[in-house]
Amino acid sequence: MRVLLVKTSSMGDVLHTLPALTDAKQHIPDIQFDWVVEEGFAQIPTWHSAVENVIPVAIRRWRKNWFKKDTCRERAHFKKQLQQRQYDAVIDAQGLLKSAFLVTRLAHGPKHGCDKKSVREPLASFFYDYRHSVSKQQHAVERIRALFVESLGYPKPTKIGDYGIARHFLHSKIESENDYLVFLHATTRDEKHWPEAHWRQLIAEIQPTGMRIKLPWGAEHEYQRALRLAENFPHVEVLPKLTLAEVAQILADAKAVVSVDTGLSHLTAALDRPNITLFGPTDPGLIGGYGKEQHALRSVDNTMESIMPEEVMLFLQSVLEKHLA
Repeated sequence: MRVLLVKTSSMGDVLHTLPALTDAKQHIPDIQFDWVVEEGFAQIPTWHSAVENVIPVAIRRWRKNWFKKDTCRERAHFKKQLQQRQYDAVIDAQGLLKSAFLVTRLAHGPKHGCDKKSVREPLASFFYDYRHSVSKQQHAVERIRALFVESLGYPKPTKIGDYGIARHFLHSKIESENDYLVFLHATTRDEKHWPEAHWRQLIAEIQPTGMRIKLPWGAEHEYQRALRLAENFPHVEVLPKLTLAEVAQILADAKAVVSVDTGLSHLTAALDRPNITLFGPTDPGLIGGYGKEQHALRSVDNTMESIMPEEVMLFLQSVLEKHLA
């Protein structure tokens, strides 16, 4: 059975789709997926055993120069890739007009998606042959799992979802080499940042434990923040510029992670690593960490400043004690 999956972005949304693939593979062993995903996240689907082909799309980049010659050439190549096969099912898990109009409608095969009451943008449902009712009052992972159940016709799973990618990053290491924590300090919105003074106080409190801390980063301003956080702390390492796969390997080998609300926090969850995510203005209920050992620490007044380093340290100690027990 061959299925085309359309889930283009963002990082968290792409990762939230993985448990549905694991469900499908368990119930339909011969199923294989081709996955349409934004070029920046194209590594992620390759980590799952049910994905045979990844078809990168660049809607974010193309829309800036839609009629430019190079863009037109890339879009033509994408369309050719998309239409190479006749699919048994095409599932639009993105639920946006751009995904339905620019991608889903072009593919060959019966098209599935959420109905107009369930989909993110109601007009998108116009392009589906089969429209499924999926409750919005559940975590994003469970919504996608439910959509796959309706689209592919297998029983609703009763167990917590399995991302199915942690094993991809398993490798043997001596115990002392992975006695470290990862702090995910970077996020896109200013109001989701935890104050640098709070990070440094937490770093100082960890120093006597002997645990090392690794700080990844993506953009230049994140690198500069990492340098400020690490200043005068010998147990803190600012990592070099890494690919997403390399960051995933660092996360997979960590004892635990402390993070703000960011895509890499969802990657940590997908890798089954203990994670404490700090939430201020955002609600973890429907989009928070999903999986094993995922802990949400939410502020009392919806501001990140009110989450105290001492509180995080106590929470982290309890997580580590449980993990090491």
